[in-house]
Amino acid sequence: MRFSKSLVLITLSALVHFKTSAWPLVTSKMVVIFVNGKFCKYPKQAKAKDFFYSGLNQAGTTNNRVKSNVTTVNVDQIPGLNTLGISLVRIDYAPYGQNPPHTHPRATEILVLVEGTLYVGFVSSNQDNNRLFAKVLNPGDVFVFPIGMIYFQVNIGKTPQWPLLD
Repeated sequence: MRFSKSLVLITLSALVHFKTSAWPLVTSKMVVIFVNGKFCKYPKQAKAKDFFYSGLNQAGTTNNRVKSNVTTVNVDQIPGLNTLGISLVRIDYAPYGQNPPHTHPRATEILVLVEGTLYVGFVSSNQDNNRLFAKVLNPGDVFVFPIGMIYFQVNIGKTPQWPLLD
């Protein structure tokens, strides 16, 4: 079967941390800071590799219950992201695959579709009568999922797709 690829090329989650844990660790040579559960590198020791990731061009397996696969790129893969409040993901979808309804209470998501067709949307809050904001996306389209809203994505195409998001 030939795979048509849809790539949500860039989905940035602007992670806003309401409570950040930071504490210093004093060693005999320098002070090391521990922020968001990660040790921060002394800036003069940072290398280009601390800001680099390779591999989002590789499709993930969608042979599962929801027919999708999320490849996450965050501070665990790119240490230089610590404290920046940014992450990126790629989501691969089989035909009719989905990213089931969920929310990110501390993040806004920007989804960019490179190939394929996705039906996406979010539900507003109770104060706004729980309105549905939904759209069919085509290559080159962008959709924003505001912080804290329940949202979803569904591949409505008949061929597999691979988008990046979260």
